[in-house]
Amino acid sequence: MSYDVLVIGSGPGGYVAAIRAAQLGLNVGIVEKENVGGICLNWGCIPTKSLLKSAQAFEYAKHAADYGVSISGDVAPDYKAMVKRSRDVADGMSKGVQFLLKKNKIELINGFGRLADKNTVEVVDETGKRTNHSAKNIILATGARSKELPNLEQDGEKIIGYREAMTLPKQPKSMVVVGSGAIGSEFAYFYHSIGTEVTLVEYMPTLVPNEDQEVAKTLERSFKKSKMKVMTNASVESVDTSGKLCKVTVKTKKGEETIEAEIVLSAVGITPNIENIGLEDLGVELEKGKVKVDEYYKTNIDSIYAIGDIVHGPALAHVASAEGIVCVEKIAGKNPDPVDYGNIPGCTYTNPEISSVGMTEQQATEAGYDIKVGKFPYSASGKASAAGQKDGFVKLIFDSKYGELLGAHMIGGNVTEMIAELVVAKKLEITGHELIKSIHPHPTMSEAVMEAAAAAYDEVIHL
Repeated sequence: MSYDVLVIGSGPGGYVAAIRAAQLGLNVGIVEKENVGGICLNWGCIPTKSLLKSAQAFEYAKHAADYGVSISGDVAPDYKAMVKRSRDVADGMSKGVQFLLKKNKIELINGFGRLADKNTVEVVDETGKRTNHSAKNIILATGARSKELPNLEQDGEKIIGYREAMTLPKQPKSMVVVGSGAIGSEFAYFYHSIGTEVTLVEYMPTLVPNEDQEVAKTLERSFKKSKMKVMTNASVESVDTSGKLCKVTVKTKKGEETIEAEIVLSAVGITPNIENIGLEDLGVELEKGKVKVDEYYKTNIDSIYAIGDIVHGPALAHVASAEGIVCVEKIAGKNPDPVDYGNIPGCTYTNPEISSVGMTEQQATEAGYDIKVGKFPYSASGKASAAGQKDGFVKLIFDSKYGELLGAHMIGGNVTEMIAELVVAKKLEITGHELIKSIHPHPTMSEAVMEAAAAAYDEVIHL
């Protein structure tokens, strides 16, 4: 069968691109070697949030007395039940995407897809059967996998990646998590909150190194307050897995330290899945290990496009989806605006949560802006106090000259839901005073956004 658009990969980049293409009247097929929905729905975004919600429920139960609720008997986490719930949620979402593909008359082709030529995809199914499928346009959306370092070679049992971390046969008593980006910090929080002794090791000077410095320090303080061991400016030199426990040698400024743990989770980043998909044979150009594309995701081969984790840009599900939509709208002859990479929200679902968009203070200053900074602490928020979540703050950064919002950085309860307001504000070029004059409902945590804007202009009421 011949397609107008054939997508390889059904993650949040691939399936969204396929559905949008079908909405635009194109004949669409999608190739998937494993589970529909890709890593995000099956092994990433969705199932991890299920685990984190279970951890949150356990924490609420442990602290029920703080809310005037009496629970008789011991409160204990049921790790296997948490994992089962997580898998059930992921399976449900995957079936939902399958329904959407069917609803939009998109043909699902099961198997491993590779480029045979500029208009043909060869698919090998699980039986080894090979079929060729032709298309006017091919979109590569093959995603990424956990990165492996030479001294952290994963064996799937003692040294694991994020996939294994979601389905361990039993809860480990101890774990070393290497890397404190979103994946590492979230797993560290989950396992620590249900009773695993966790050591979080980060090579950079702060946790979540891509975030605002104050946000990073607040998260580190929160983790340490909960008795998690946190090591920054530290590197894992070696892991000895010969004994019952892993012996992890960690180098710090004070020297080397050996930590024993049942499991070592490597969360040091991701590697794009670009091997064996025919790029070299066709001469598709790469740049620093990723596929080189233009602003509409076309490669140097006219009919071949690439989106998501295999191209340069933030490796985030919502970014891949946005790229997929822009890509197919261009293919369909529309004139879409390119993705604005300066207005991409990022979220980390620890407790406290983290969200951000745009420049940090340091980045804005280095870019030459004269800035105004407003900060409003959760300790002054009535809703945060009522919720028992007084740790955290909202920080907003404005350009002094025009009042333009340059960046927003938050840590605390519900901030992953609140960041969208600032993304829209930044998109619409709302000024600080317009944000101050936009009435926010009381009592809500979102009031902190209005108050932080007011703080930048010395108009804050509740501080």
